[in-house]
Parts: sequence; structure tokens; C-alpha cells
Amino acid sequence: MPELPEVETVRRGLEPILTGARLGQVRQNRPDLRFPFPDDFAARLDGATVDHVGRRAKYLLMPLSTGETWVTHLGMTGRFTLDGRQLGEFEEPAPIAGKHEHLSLCAHKEGARTRVGFADARRFGFMGLIATDEVETHPWFANLGPEPLGNSFSGAHLAERFRGKAQNIKVSLLDQRIVAGLGNIYVCEALYRARISPTVAAGKVSRPRLERLAAAVRLVLEDAIAAGGSTLRDFANAEGGQGYFQHRFDVYGREAEPCRDADCSGVVRRIVQAGRSTFYCPRCQRR
Repeated sequence: MPELPEVETVRRGLEPILTGARLGQVRQNRPDLRFPFPDDFAARLDGATVDHVGRRAKYLLMPLSTGETWVTHLGMTGRFTLDGRQLGEFEEPAPIAGKHEHLSLCAHKEGARTRVGFADARRFGFMGLIATDEVETHPWFANLGPEPLGNSFSGAHLAERFRGKAQNIKVSLLDQRIVAGLGNIYVCEALYRARISPTVAAGKVSRPRLERLAAAVRLVLEDAIAAGGSTLRDFANAEGGQGYFQHRFDVYGREAEPCRDADCSGVVRRIVQAGRSTFYCPRCQRR
């Protein structure tokens, strides 16, 4: 599933096309994705102007002139297309046309028109329309933790939320109530950079180490965004290109390969935690 950097990359690609654009010729091709589309969805989008393209955790949010916000979650294979262009090359091809395109519209802006499509071959994504002044209290958002790139995220925040917590730190960091938008890939990478074992109980990690972890989370996300995302399997950015951060992963997907630290003789290990693969260097990341 695309993670925060991938969603942010898509947001940045859509922003210049959709911000200030009037939506028209909206066509909804099926009644549902993961969940049913809102009632009269196409009609409620048609004629609306997009104020801006935002992001909260792994959601894209587009406040409209109608007083509603168009919310999209990409799921696993959800992607936007611009003028029919396929958005990147994929290890596993996922169709973006024909029966797999579930929504299309035209964005009219400054005399130009761009056709925007949304395809989702596996239909794990979903869309909603929420009153803009109720977004923060909506069930999708009400219990989300702070953004990892925002001012509210810090080692102090982690120390408070992890106090007395026996659950391992890897799974704890994936809890969206603690920090919003973090996913499996970047948690593995951040724990490696902070030299913290993924198996240690969250409540046993000292405040200085949590400060180091918070800084590592920010840096690994910023690096991934700058590189345009990870381009793992079905993800592609909104400019039609691939990100290249995947080629710089320190541990993710590198089972049995040497640790990238020149001073370490360790080998990357893979374990399973809460049904998700965890990659780490047991020599560098000691408890």
C-alpha cells in the first residue's frame, strides 16, 4: 500500500492541475470501490472548484467551493491519471483504463482542460465527500495522531504515548493513533537509522533514543519525498515517473544482504511482526 511519501508525491503532482480548477464532465463508472461512492457523487463534484489539494496521513483532501471536501484513499492500486497518461512503470502491471477506470472528470483552469481519471484495479481505495468544517471530527480522521512531519511530532510525544507500553516498538509506530501516516517500509528504515531494535518494548526505549527516532522518522520521510516516493509495485507519482528512494533502502527488502554500515559486519534479517515483514540489522539495532 502506498505510504505517506507516495501519497505526498501524488498530492504535489495533482496540486498544480486541480488547485483553482473547476470540475466538469464528471463520470462515475461503478457504484463502489472498497466502499460505496457517496450519494449523487458525480453531481456533487460537477461544477465545483477545488480550493487546494491537501493530505492528512495517507488521505488526499480537496476542499471544494460547495463546502464539502473530496477525500480519496488510494488503497493498493488506486492512482490518478492526467490526460490518460499511465503514471509510471510497475513491477506488477495494473490496468488504468477500460473497466478499471472508475471515475473521470475534466479540470478546467486558465483556459486549459485536463482530463483526470482514477483507476483502481483491486478496488481497495475509496472516496468520500465530507462537510469541510466536519473533516477533523469525521471517523476517518478524529483519532489520527500527529503528522510525522508536523510540529506536534517529537520524542516527547512518543515518550508520552509509549509510557508503560509492552507492545514492541515496530508495531506501536504503525498505530495511526500514535502517529499518522507511517507505514511498514519507513518504520523499518527509521528504526535502522535510529539504531533501535524493532523487537524492544516501546515503553522500554529511553527518551534520548526516542528523540533520535523522531528525527530519523522525519529524515527518512523527507528523503523519500524528495526522491518521489518508493515506487514499490503498484505505486507511481502524479507526473508519470518513478521515485528512486527504493534504491537507497538500508534494510527494507534486503534480507540476507550485508548491513550498509561500513563498520558493521551484520546481515539484514527478516522477521514477521503483526503479520508484516520487518527488516533490520540485529548487530546495529540492539535492544
